[in-house]
Amino acid sequence: QVQLVESGGGLVQAGGSLRLSCADSGPTFSSYAMGWFRQAPGQEREFVAAITWSGDNTDYADSVKGRFTISRDNAKNTVYLQMNSLKPEDTAVYYCARDRRTYADGLATNQYRYNYWGQGTRVTVSS
Repeated sequence: QVQLVESGGGLVQAGGSLRLSCADSGPTFSSYAMGWFRQAPGQEREFVAAITWSGDNTDYADSVKGRFTISRDNAKNTVYLQMNSLKPEDTAVYYCARDRRTYADGLATNQYRYNYWGQGTRVTVSS
């Protein structure tokens, strides 16, 4: 049974940093690409970042490029999202998700390519 558990959210001032973590309880974490998405109040869920199963390739939404970094530690079954230079518009609930495909070559920005999701962790950036 796959279970994704996010942590690390909280309240931070604009310009500050947070690191989100997502721990996967399943035995095959290292076989799957992982993604981070976010949903702001009244908004649709949107893609933030993704990383291949090996960690060799990453992709980011334009709105976070240069500020956020996705990484993974397959030995710890954990994916991270380092968020720097946070802005009030980054305020949202952040979700990690696992790609449907094993050993996928490409990265998916479409949420429907992911079939396991965490419960979300809230990030609030004050101005």
